[in-house]
Amino acid sequence: MDKKYNNLLVETKGEICFVFFNRPGDRNSIDYLIMNEIEDVIDNLDASKIRAVIFTGNGNEYFIGGADGIVMMQCTPEEVGVFTAKMQNLYNKIEKSPFITVAAINGLCFGGGYELALVCDLRIASTKARIGLPEVKVGIIPGAGGTQRLPRLIGIGKAMEMILTGRLYKGEDALQQGLVHLVVSPETLLADAEKYLREKVFPQPQYALILAKNAVYASREGSLDLGLAAENNEFKKCLEHDYFAKLMCQQIKDGSLKTTAKLPDWVCK
Repeated sequence: MDKKYNNLLVETKGEICFVFFNRPGDRNSIDYLIMNEIEDVIDNLDASKIRAVIFTGNGNEYFIGGADGIVMMQCTPEEVGVFTAKMQNLYNKIEKSPFITVAAINGLCFGGGYELALVCDLRIASTKARIGLPEVKVGIIPGAGGTQRLPRLIGIGKAMEMILTGRLYKGEDALQQGLVHLVVSPETLLADAEKYLREKVFPQPQYALILAKNAVYASREGSLDLGLAAENNEFKKCLEHDYFAKLMCQQIKDGSLKTTAKLPDWVCK
């Protein structure tokens, strides 16, 4: 993307879009402008060319230092509700986007910053990262999905302790708690995030990745029966593509897939 933003730096490298949060004087915190800019990036990425988005903070100190407290302290209760609802809607959009999303957590990542990381499909942290939801320490609570997504990620017991104490976890501790998937050196964070995508994720066809993502997130939305129905719906869409059938035919032909089935001639033409 060639578009310039006030609070974001956006770079593309092949099939990956890198989005750097860039409000250095404000801890890369989330305000209305940066929310609008993030939404604009997501809306304008070409899903036929971009397979993944890596979010990270510009510099070495902050991923995102929460929602902008200077904005919120000037709000009425109704106004702050509008502000946090906008964050929730943006984060929902990121979660449901047709890309694999990665939070490359380079430094302090708390409050609204970790809530954004929670909606990413993968979270990779630097050993220097500090992660948590410390809102109660300043007299508020997580308001951009943290009270809902964190218990689903690590269980209600651990989530309750984390939220009520406001504790921040360093990289390795965050990994042990299940807050992130991988911890790497600060110097290689972005390179390792890119390598993980290219080696572990990209070998799979993109349509299958997105359908799997949709099915997994459906598990949170109601009963098991509803989740199974959503899974079934996404599974059917897989056969709208010929990748699976062609792979099976190739494996039958090269002998790596054994079968006694008598297939009609049209199957593996």
